[in-house]
Amino acid sequence: MRTAVPLSPPAPAVAGEAVVVSALEKAFGDAPVLRGAALDVPAGRLVALLGPSGCGKTTLLRTIAGLERPDAGEVRVGARVLSGPDTFTPPERRRIGMVFQDAALFPHLSVGRNVAYGLPRRDPRRADRVDAALALVGLAGLAGRAPATLSGGQAQRVALARALAPAPSVILLDEPFSGLDAPLRAELRLEVRRVLAETGATGIFVTHDQEEAFVVGDEVAVMQEGRVLQQADAATLYELPASRAVAEFVGDANLVDGVGEGDVARTPLGAVPLHAPCEGPVQVMIRPERLLAAPGGAATVEAVEYFGHDAVYRVRLADGETVRSRVIGAPALAAGDAVTLAFTGAPTVAFPAR
Repeated sequence: MRTAVPLSPPAPAVAGEAVVVSALEKAFGDAPVLRGAALDVPAGRLVALLGPSGCGKTTLLRTIAGLERPDAGEVRVGARVLSGPDTFTPPERRRIGMVFQDAALFPHLSVGRNVAYGLPRRDPRRADRVDAALALVGLAGLAGRAPATLSGGQAQRVALARALAPAPSVILLDEPFSGLDAPLRAELRLEVRRVLAETGATGIFVTHDQEEAFVVGDEVAVMQEGRVLQQADAATLYELPASRAVAEFVGDANLVDGVGEGDVARTPLGAVPLHAPCEGPVQVMIRPERLLAAPGGAATVEAVEYFGHDAVYRVRLADGETVRSRVIGAPALAAGDAVTLAFTGAPTVAFPAR
């Protein structure tokens, strides 16, 4: 006899475990994909892994899941070493759930049987656990439906329910919303945050979309060419990138030539305060919204880009360098206008001149 399941069952109790990846190497033939990748995800937290296509994000995720065996390095979940020089735990013993890009539902199985796929057949609460997982992702009552009758968003919710049903300590999500339209993506990424918070599982969410990474992740890890360049909260990544590569990849950045003089840099835009002191030739990172454009001056507006919620001026400085200045709302300046630019805001970062 089945135990009655409430309309809004409590989330499964999960003890999320920390994930620590150290010096991970992986090559396919002569092509290196992971080059000493390192990642540190605290227990119960959600980290977004952000990077361009081909940087190794999916390979890193599959290596954590045990679907790929690393050539070197270590994967540790909690106190367990899952991959190491003398250790390799197969994926079915890792207590890790995974959600793929295309949902990967079995078309010949019902929604309920898809969700139950990873549960022990002799589990007396198997049906109840399926119902609880479906309710958790907002699909209560759809266990009997066929996958072909679902929308794209519903299919991805089923895939998430299937990953959650065995109560894994870690959930890996590989660009799960890449095939969905923008409004649905925005809705589902908030749902992922809610669901993982309710279950207590640790999560790693792969994406190439900066906005998605910033919304989903408690922290964001920026990955390029097989390495994690920086891992931090979104505000730190944006305001204080650790390298020129991170500055240019995360958001829109002006890199202005200057000379470091301790806590300030002298630039064509005037003195710019620095987060950390430096000396000599540098490139100063200035976000476009930190540049205030005012009528009159030696610089010239070359073009105006209006996006509705904000506008960007492309401005040529007297020395020929071009920078971008962002304003909220409709533009007050036009192409050809003479302007003065001034830096506003908190101290920024500078990198050694190229």
